Amino acid sequence: MGTRKLLLRSDQESLYLLGEQDSHLRRVENECGVEIFLRHEVQGDELHLTIRGVSSRVQKAYRRLKERLDGIRSGALPDAEPAAPAAPPAGGGRRRPGDGGPWAAEFPNGPAPMPEDAVLLSAYGKAIRPRTPLQKEYVETILAGDMTFGIGPAGTGKTFLAVATALRLLRAREISRIILTRPVVEAGEKLGYLPGDFYDKVNPYLKPLFDGFVACLGPDKFRLLRNEEIIEIAPLAYMRGRTLEDAFIILDEAQNTTIGQMKMFLTRMGTGSRVVVTGDVTQIDLENPRRSGLVLIEKIFGHIPDIRFVHFSERDVVRHPLVAEIVKAFDAWEKEK
Repeated sequence: MGTRKLLLRSDQESLYLLGEQDSHLRRVENECGVEIFLRHEVQGDELHLTIRGVSSRVQKAYRRLKERLDGIRSGALPDAEPAAPAAPPAGGGRRRPGDGGPWAAEFPNGPAPMPEDAVLLSAYGKAIRPRTPLQKEYVETILAGDMTFGIGPAGTGKTFLAVATALRLLRAREISRIILTRPVVEAGEKLGYLPGDFYDKVNPYLKPLFDGFVACLGPDKFRLLRNEEIIEIAPLAYMRGRTLEDAFIILDEAQNTTIGQMKMFLTRMGTGSRVVVTGDVTQIDLENPRRSGLVLIEKIFGHIPDIRFVHFSERDVVRHPLVAEIVKAFDAWEKEK
């Protein structure tokens, strides 16, 4: 990944450069395939425009914006008329000077009210609710405790409900950041050497984790919080040596961790943090499934009352109805074997 920055001298200059409601900035993002963020320098009036993405695309976007900025400063740009500052759109937008934080526009007076049985209201106004009694118990267990293990088949909402609960606590300011991690293990296929730098290589493994956040926040707000490092998504190997305080930490696909990796991850927990571990012991991609940390962990922690385990079954699958039948059929086949 590459990064370039442009220094802007004032709010007025940024309004000329970005266009009405950021129209020019969004056009550059779409056409060049990059992400662009505006940050305000607290000590003074300067602003930094950061361009992030594949190096060649970043360079292309930088040239376009630099040419436009030079035109604005020389007075030669025909369409350099400042637009009135617009309020950030609900569920998305960039941080502006004096914005007061990523939730300020959406929650100027604190968290928005929601239906009593909902975990969260999404950026699209949809109430996110547990759909089965065990899912409800899972959410309540996460809210009540500091460490929860959600174990069960695909489609039971283990990761999605953990993400929604984490965002609920973030909006309520009970935590300051969310960290999502998973082991980088190929699911039965050898993908070989992937092109690009480190982030390009691991992105295919981490991409599934984006879906829950995008569904809850919308793409713009998710991108904003990710680039503000309020939401962090990283491979499990990057957890070593860290102490994570005041955070909601989710380990996904935990069946593909070894017991050593599981110990390393769980001991990252710091003051004021909560941990949720999710996985499916029927989908272990390790060469030796018996080494799975998720298989062994309940035997190790079973006597600790403050660590809770929630076990889902095919009755809790909330994807396409066929998914529950598929899970049930595989379970029956494996028992016959």
